[in-house]
Amino acid sequence: MTIKDLAEKTGYSVATISRVLNNHPNVSKQTREAVNRAVEESGFQINANAQQLKQHATSILVVVKGTSNELFSEMVESIQNLVSQTRYPLYVDYMDEDSNEVLRAIQLCREKKPLGILFLGGNSQNFQKDFAKIDIPCVLVSNDASGLPFTNLSSVATDDRQAARCAMDSLIALGHRQFVIVGGDREASDTARLRYQGCLDAFRNHGIAYDEELDYQGVRFSYQDGYNATQKLIASGRRFTALFAEADVMAIGAIRALHNNGLRVPRDVSVMGFDGLPLGSFLVPQLSTVIQSAQLMAKRSVEILIDRIEHGGTACHESVPYALYQRESTRRIDE
Repeated sequence: MTIKDLAEKTGYSVATISRVLNNHPNVSKQTREAVNRAVEESGFQINANAQQLKQHATSILVVVKGTSNELFSEMVESIQNLVSQTRYPLYVDYMDEDSNEVLRAIQLCREKKPLGILFLGGNSQNFQKDFAKIDIPCVLVSNDASGLPFTNLSSVATDDRQAARCAMDSLIALGHRQFVIVGGDREASDTARLRYQGCLDAFRNHGIAYDEELDYQGVRFSYQDGYNATQKLIASGRRFTALFAEADVMAIGAIRALHNNGLRVPRDVSVMGFDGLPLGSFLVPQLSTVIQSAQLMAKRSVEILIDRIEHGGTACHESVPYALYQRESTRRIDE
């Protein structure tokens, strides 16, 4: 029996089956139990067979930085579907967003001997310090690596700084002048740093007053941390009419915190997210957000990596377009 047979037996996708077998945290208890029950009933031997394949230098490694990043979960599913159409086995490794992804990859190179690596998320400081120890083709996904001096490190990313500036410009055009930002750790996350810089660019361009110490909460990329950060901003007594969250998961947590404190979205506070998660279009109110194409980033990353594995060549760097969607969670302030 193959993983595709398990998918047909359970009704779940190949990607979902793979997440359960790889013990990925973002799987519901009901789904995990159903898949594991099917594995037991069929006698499927995932550990013995898959581990043997992964020891040969024939596989592609995916290093995922963060276990609560919904955008990366969507990308992993696309990557799994794309790679399943090739001759390469795929190994996915999840790590905490505060851990060093390059050191983890170095360790996995010794253990799994992959032909190439896809990094989902990364910190440029980690790459500058340790990436020279990796000599196989790699692609950094969702972060730009064009400024790094490695000929075997390509990248596919959205221009985070420009996109965040565009989002903030749109809120300013709606009449907002009092802002708070819920984002990530700017020291540990290039994504958090660039999106924050984009916001500051917009403030400077429009002469908007902003207190970097009081109006920003740097937390982890998760629903709960978005909620907690917004609670702190409300408790501090800061006055604001618009909240920009550097990720949709943070924005969703923020909306719940605003609701719990009697603040209506968007009547009292407009909320803008970033990433374009499908969930955002089903919320009440629908989430305004910057949409970046997870599927396109996954597709180009896989294509570039396989091309470098099979044909060699130097690194290339691509920028994926974004789109700003004004939905129900934002409004003109004078309406």
